Order: sequence, then C-alpha cells, then structure tokens
Amino acid sequence: MHRIGRYISSLFLAAAIVAPTLVVAEAKAQEASVQVRVYDRDHRDYHNWDDREDRSYRRYLAEQHRSYRAYQRQHYRVQRHYWNWRHSHPDRD
Repeated sequence: MHRIGRYISSLFLAAAIVAPTLVVAEAKAQEASVQVRVYDRDHRDYHNWDDREDRSYRRYLAEQHRSYRAYQRQHYRVQRHYWNWRHSHPDRD
C-alpha cells in the first residue's frame, strides 16, 4: 500500500512540473498573430498596421508626391498629416 501512495505522489509531482510548460507553449502559439497597432493622437483611436493600411499609406505618399519611407521612420508631423488624410479617405471596400 505504501508503494501505491509513492506512485500516485510521483504522478502528481510530474503533472505539477509539466503543466506550466504546456501553458507557456499555448501562450506562444497566440503570440504568432501579434499585430502592429498605431495610435492616432489627434483622432484618439488605434489603427492596425496591416497590408490594407500599407496600401493606403503608399497611396497617400503617391498623392503627396513623396518617395516611400517607412511609416515608423517618418517625422511625427508627416505621421499626423497621414492620419488626417486617412480619416478623410476611408477604405473603399
């Protein structure tokens, strides 16, 4: 009877050690779909930076006769101007 108690205790100990590993593995699977969100201070809202937003950004640059420069590297005034333009030019979908 004493051996059965040790066996069951060993199983509980093993489960307690393995359980956090499974939880961490599940959390990493969710992190794979992390999106870039950009805050528009003037309009007080967030925008997901995805392919659709990138196309709009490139259209904005073409209309403004500017060469491409990554949004994150633009001066904050240009970023603010882009969001003002973006709110007046919604998607046509």
